[in-house]
Amino acid sequence: MTTRKKQPIVQFKGISKRFGKVTAVEQLDFDIEEGSLVTLLGPSGCGKTTLLRMVAGLEHPSAGDILIRGKRINDTPTHKRNLGMIFQNYALFPHKTIYDNVAFGLKYRDVAKDEIREKVMRALAMVRLPDVEKRMPSQLSGGQQQRIAMARAIVIEPDVLLMDEPLSALDENLREEMRREVSNLQQILGITTIFVTHDQREALSMSDKILVLNKGRKQQEGDPEGVYNEPANHFVADFLGHSNFIRGEVVAVADDNVSVRIETGDVLLAENKGGYSMGDAVEMIIRAQRLDVFPQNESKPETKVNCFKGRITDRSYMGGEMSYFIELSAEREIHVICMMKKQVHNIGDVVSLQVSPHHCHLISAE
Repeated sequence: MTTRKKQPIVQFKGISKRFGKVTAVEQLDFDIEEGSLVTLLGPSGCGKTTLLRMVAGLEHPSAGDILIRGKRINDTPTHKRNLGMIFQNYALFPHKTIYDNVAFGLKYRDVAKDEIREKVMRALAMVRLPDVEKRMPSQLSGGQQQRIAMARAIVIEPDVLLMDEPLSALDENLREEMRREVSNLQQILGITTIFVTHDQREALSMSDKILVLNKGRKQQEGDPEGVYNEPANHFVADFLGHSNFIRGEVVAVADDNVSVRIETGDVLLAENKGGYSMGDAVEMIIRAQRLDVFPQNESKPETKVNCFKGRITDRSYMGGEMSYFIELSAEREIHVICMMKKQVHNIGDVVSLQVSPHHCHLISAE
């Protein structure tokens, strides 16, 4: 039985946004499927918030169209787009009770008084704050205020929920809790959600799909595992996680693998997912967590593939992990992050390194 692909609920068709001579978003095409949580990810100034504001109607596209449920909304006023919005600063009314904050959007939709109360109490129960309706925002913690902002956004039963860096004002432990909260609630309600963040951990842990942006242009889109393990270019690999970039040349092609002579002179095996040929200049991307470190002259007993040596120049204790910087040559140093084991290597130690060909991702040398 074949699974039917979900229909896109939000579509960007050739969207561009310019502020004078500055281009914030450039010729973007992107679909968001109904019921999914999609993260717009990238550094400050990459265009992600501008894109969100265009969906909200707070900015107007310079070119292209935005569609919701197949209807062009470029000229539709914000209050007629049926969107829920959650911002970094919560945007709660400090002079209104929690009940009135949550009910605010319903009062402008001609909803009967009894129905408003029913919907508000249901929304508060969903965010696990069922007994705070008479309190003021100042009487709640930051995490509780964020939950109230969520309740206010979902109570109107929006077509799309927009979230602009909603967790960045919270401390790390509370952020972790709220990540789970947002993700679980989104899955329970099935609300199509566009989530803006520059935090890669949020993007990887919460998203059905990630759109990576840089300088207003789409760099890559896909599910978190695909974007992380098979980055489309140097920028994506560098922005997502801790990556090592090693230049090299393809010196042999066999079946689905290629041999690459890297700049240290070592030859490493990699999967040939890019259809590379003899002589191609490539950049090998190896995640810091994918490398194993052993004492000199040791490696995993079952294979000697992709073993090479280096000297530890720096190390940092990171709780359950150790971070090493290892010099392969005068010009090349790599970063390794590994779980704490019985043996901890010291600065100055010569060590053996090993990585699976599966974890050697190749892109064309830029």
